[in-house]
Amino acid sequence: MNEWMGGWMDEWVDGWMDGWMEVTHKGLAELLSRTTEFLQPNPASRAKLNMLNTVSKIRGQVKTTGYPQTEGMLGDCMIRHGYVLGEDSAFGGALVDVGEAMRQMGDLKDSLDINVKQKFIDPLQNLQDSDLKEITHHLKKLEGRRLDFDYKKKRQGKIPDEEIRQAGEKFEESKELAERSMFYFLENEVEQLRQLSGLVEAALDYHRQSAEVLQELSRKLQKRISTASGRARGGFKSRRSSVECLDGGQRSSLTHCSSLKSTGTPPGSLWSSPRSTKQLLSAGSPAVHTVPRTHQQNFELQAAVWSKP
Repeated sequence: MNEWMGGWMDEWVDGWMDGWMEVTHKGLAELLSRTTEFLQPNPASRAKLNMLNTVSKIRGQVKTTGYPQTEGMLGDCMIRHGYVLGEDSAFGGALVDVGEAMRQMGDLKDSLDINVKQKFIDPLQNLQDSDLKEITHHLKKLEGRRLDFDYKKKRQGKIPDEEIRQAGEKFEESKELAERSMFYFLENEVEQLRQLSGLVEAALDYHRQSAEVLQELSRKLQKRISTASGRARGGFKSRRSSVECLDGGQRSSLTHCSSLKSTGTPPGSLWSSPRSTKQLLSAGSPAVHTVPRTHQQNFELQAAVWSKP
């Protein structure tokens, strides 16, 4: 009865260790994969980055390529179009400010990647590659020696008792090594808790610094909004009325030119030779520009004149 109970307990312990090992190994593998996806969401970019870094290692290059952060790409786009609009554009200047802030957030995201890798991913990867690998080795060795011991026990009487005893001792030795390695692994959970805390602290630092960047950016934008709101805005004038005024000005211009020509204007004067309406307008004829006009009105008049055949 005691022998049967001992055999049942051994099988239960072995089965529990195998099940625990499988669950732990799968859990760590998925945890590492999901953490990488959290930091680098785009699978195509991750694959390209891994390929480039592999090529760099083969070539002996120390510097590796970083993951293309979406914040940085958005910042580059904003800065580029902000410069195209120019400094005179309030929206263009604001785009440059926001783009620079996005670049800073991209740099902060790079720092987050580095911190999480150092404080969380690398320790877990080392745990999987060393401790769990060692436990797996002991469990496989234990399984082989258990099968050997069971086989020799069943052939008791045909196999020398010393050989059976040695097989049993080897089985017990492997079992003790496997249990000890698992015990130390479980007792070392405080290190795993520290690693998990490192992940949280890295994320907290990233969001705290990102909030500071966005708060400063918000102050800049509010200042730009106040400045733009305080600017004087000229009234809009319909182009149709400008064209009608222009047509009237053309008729008065031509009449005035005819009267000047009939009376004889001195040589060297602005009206010494007949000119077209466009030339008169470009020369700033006082007969046409009887009253001062705004920049917008000048632009509308010029556009209306040059658009005529």
